[in-house]
Amino acid sequence: MTTHPAETVHDALREESHQDTWWLPGPDDFAACALSDSPRTAAEARRFTQLTLEGWRMCPTVTENTALVVSELVSNALRYGAKAQGREDRGDDEQAPHDDDRGGFTPAGSYCPAWLALTRQDTGVLCAVSDAGTGTPVLITPDPLAESGRGLRIVDELSEAWGWTQPDASGKTVWATVSTHG
Repeated sequence: MTTHPAETVHDALREESHQDTWWLPGPDDFAACALSDSPRTAAEARRFTQLTLEGWRMCPTVTENTALVVSELVSNALRYGAKAQGREDRGDDEQAPHDDDRGGFTPAGSYCPAWLALTRQDTGVLCAVSDAGTGTPVLITPDPLAESGRGLRIVDELSEAWGWTQPDASGKTVWATVSTHG
């Protein structure tokens, strides 16, 4: 388990797409999408992950575990990365509805608080979520009755390794590798 900053920044995740699409398909072993701040974005990121991994013919267990890891990384990026942008931290029930017919993903050229990238590797799937936040993830032991604080515990349990890039003026990338070998 890696829980320290990575040495390099995955700059490709922060570059703005020059295409008129919200999804950036790459080679067969890479997929990325821009994420909105909609309350349904984490669910849509899970769906994007599931569809991508099914297309890569990953086994259902790897697909489910990766989708859950992505959901936690995206939730944290939207919660803490949005604060870094000077945006107010609103609860899901207070967020304005999002009229995007793509279900939470933002078209290129629109405000994009985070990016999700998936890369198929020989021994696993690398999930990377980039946001504008400069704070680093902290693995905590939540109070047993707490309603939150377990996301990174889930990432830690389901991933082979995880960590983050050193934050800079453009933010950071938090990543996790989910093994394809049981």
